Amino acid sequence: MKIHFIGPVSFGKDKSIHFPASLDGHPLDCVFSYEALEDIDPDSVLGDPLEHFAKHQLKLLSIAEQKILNGHAHNDKIEIYSSDLAAD
Repeated sequence: MKIHFIGPVSFGKDKSIHFPASLDGHPLDCVFSYEALEDIDPDSVLGDPLEHFAKHQLKLLSIAEQKILNGHAHNDKIEIYSSDLAAD
């Protein structure tokens, strides 16, 4: 299984963050919920979600990678929620 995080990051209408990737050569949209961004660093105030994602990008992409490896990618998308942070 080959995973490549491509970027660039973009902002969704629901305040989510989207980060393009590829899985075995096929496009994969990594979607990080607004709540996951809030909860990744509970001691920090969430201002600009793009800046907050950039600050915690390595950890968030690591969580996405683990979900992908565990077979949770469906319909060319993987979604990361607050509940996924506990598994990290």
